[in-house]
Amino acid sequence: MTTAVCSQTADDTTGEPASAEGDQSEKAVSSPGDPEDPVLSKRQKKKLLKQQKWEEEREQRKQRRKERKQQRRLQRQNHQEGGEVQSARKRARREATPSSLRLVVDCSFDSLMLIKDVRKLHKQIQRCYAENRRASHPVQFYLTSLGGQLRQSMDEKDKGWVNWKDIHIKTEHYTEVVSQEQLVYLTSDSPNVLTELDPQRAYVIGGLVDHNHHKGLTFERATELGISHAQLPLSSFVKMNSRKVLAVNHVFEIILAYLEKGSWQEAFFTVLPQRKGVVAVGRDATEPPKKDDETDSDSDPETTAQTEQRA
Repeated sequence: MTTAVCSQTADDTTGEPASAEGDQSEKAVSSPGDPEDPVLSKRQKKKLLKQQKWEEEREQRKQRRKERKQQRRLQRQNHQEGGEVQSARKRARREATPSSLRLVVDCSFDSLMLIKDVRKLHKQIQRCYAENRRASHPVQFYLTSLGGQLRQSMDEKDKGWVNWKDIHIKTEHYTEVVSQEQLVYLTSDSPNVLTELDPQRAYVIGGLVDHNHHKGLTFERATELGISHAQLPLSSFVKMNSRKVLAVNHVFEIILAYLEKGSWQEAFFTVLPQRKGVVAVGRDATEPPKKDDETDSDSDPETTAQTEQRA
């Protein structure tokens, strides 16, 4: 009897600690936050760190939202101010005094040009249109003999040209649009020097980019058709270190500038690009020329230097 009681007592004594250890072991496994024995997976740890970082950066995010809101408010204000400036420009353009003088860009040389040169001519025509729209004395702008490669380039690169305003776009030759007695072809090969502009005349600019492959062609065409011709008075006012061959848009802009300023010399120095080494007649060519706008008015230097538009 004594032995059985002792044995039972021993079993009870040893059984309770064993059960306690088992409970503690289970708690250790089931407690993922236990620092002594973490059992979080890498994915869980990453998620936990991300959550902690999110909480830590709460104030920073709030500050960034405020800054973005302020930026949007400033942008709206600037947009409104820009709209007012735009409206002022439009009002100024409406208040411009249109000239009765006609400027015609002759596009009948399409078959003589490579497509890359046709695209350069297209850019020059775009420039003419833009400058005439903002001019103080806009001219009556005519585009004649439109077709072929030029028409294709305009359709592909500038589909909005069909909505251009204040321009007369014709597929006919300029001799079918304007009476021959009123035409004056502008070409640097002409022996006649233009001293003033007649508002009753239509001045023709040859739309030809040929890299000097067709020298004198515009003068020959004018002579064959019996049309009056003349050259701009470049030599009377300026000296250049290059040939007197100007881009279509340069000739166009010079005439617009002359109508505004009433001075050929001011018109030349306002429009002609710096690279042509333009200096006033009677001045040393080594002196820097006086020019209001030293930026090139043509986006393509090669085109400007070699366009077969005679001035």
